[in-house]
Amino acid sequence: MYIQDINIIYYVVIGIVGLVVGQFVDWCNKRLPEYKKIISKEFFTVYLKHIKPNYLLMFSMAIIYIAILYFLGWQPNIIKQMDVMKYLILAPMLVSAMMIDWKLQIIPNRLNLTIFEVGLVFTFAQGIFNIQVGIDMLLGAVVGAGIFLLITLIGGAIAGKEAMGFGDVKLMGALGLFFGWMNMIVISLIAFLLAAIISILLLATKKKKTDEYIPFGPFIVLATFVVMLVPFDIVLFCLLKIFTLGMYQPIV
Repeated sequence: MYIQDINIIYYVVIGIVGLVVGQFVDWCNKRLPEYKKIISKEFFTVYLKHIKPNYLLMFSMAIIYIAILYFLGWQPNIIKQMDVMKYLILAPMLVSAMMIDWKLQIIPNRLNLTIFEVGLVFTFAQGIFNIQVGIDMLLGAVVGAGIFLLITLIGGAIAGKEAMGFGDVKLMGALGLFFGWMNMIVISLIAFLLAAIISILLLATKKKKTDEYIPFGPFIVLATFVVMLVPFDIVLFCLLKIFTLGMYQPIV
């Protein structure tokens, strides 16, 4: 049986991998905020011996992995194959960043640095096959970090306090190496749109108070998954419709 020209066995395998990765993310979420090593003897001597399955994370990662395989497929194009591989590596780090930031209002530097390092490796690898792709990814890092750094500096100057955490700036810079400059602009727009909608809902339902800090990292992560899984043309069309209040009409 095939789904999207991919044998169903591959979906089962990638789903099982997602379950294992999800449990490992649970371990990372415990270690990273405390600035402790991920690969350590405690993982084998303590965590694995007294492991408590985190079913939410396990099944979330399994669904994300299956979705990546379903929407991106496994094509003979080497660049496309690299996209699938880098997204499979990036996804658990994104989930970890979202959960840690939502709970503790920080994105650990080690996590941001790892995302940057992985992105740099794939940028170099893709640049070997297509120099324009490599340049686009490098520009993505500049644009991603630049947009949020500008917002942080201007917001700080106007409000007299930090408008956005520098962890968000670093995260956007690192993500630029995965998505390129155009996608980083789209991710920024989606993130601000999601932040506005969800913040209003949280305030309206009194889940958050008006003077309570709402971390922005989770919105960046959600926006990143949208761009990762939904074709660029569809995302762009929806954004144009939203920001023009439905007046945008595509040129036929």
